[in-house]
Amino acid sequence: MHGAVKSSRYAAGSLLTVSDLPVVEVAAILAATDRIERMSDADRARMLAGRRIALLFYESSTRTRTSFELAAKSLGAITTLVSDKSSSIEKGESLKDTGLTLRALGAECIILRHANSGAPYLLAQSTGLPVLNAGDGMHEHPSQALLDLRTILTRLPGVGGGLINAKTLSGVTVVITGDILHSRVARSNAMLLPKLGARVVAVRAEGVAAGGCVGAGLSC
Repeated sequence: MHGAVKSSRYAAGSLLTVSDLPVVEVAAILAATDRIERMSDADRARMLAGRRIALLFYESSTRTRTSFELAAKSLGAITTLVSDKSSSIEKGESLKDTGLTLRALGAECIILRHANSGAPYLLAQSTGLPVLNAGDGMHEHPSQALLDLRTILTRLPGVGGGLINAKTLSGVTVVITGDILHSRVARSNAMLLPKLGARVVAVRAEGVAAGGCVGAGLSC
């Protein structure tokens, strides 16, 4: 479950991008989500019982950080939060050194949010741990795109409940509006949704340059 990460440089289980995430892998993720949702709280809490997950956040976050932390805890994991404002990062410690320190202290997986595009790749390569990209610069936000896809499949009449394949969203048009250039969520959705057959178009918000759509790989 690592999207585009087919090299041994990255640990299995990493989710760094949706750009090369195969449809079969998308289907497997969504199927696993459905199974977990149907589990009892007790069964769910045994899935990651005692496993140690670090949340490494270089940007302020409420929804993403809390969602990851509560999800990990609901599966039984032990979590710890490391912030750039309350750790050695504030004194200039590098991303690589912070990651290696977390690994030495027992972290088995790192969830990273970082202001620089590509930071999750560096962290995954330097630590050898599974890394989940919780947003990197203007690059991507893979987990949010997968959540958006699941919401579409659940809420849009006539598309949910079937097999997930390259034609699941055939005939569906998804419109994304706003500051597209700076939206990592828009970029991930623009990469993911067409894999299932959706047509994705962008509508520029007033005052936003057309280059924003081009930068996200969309047409306005």
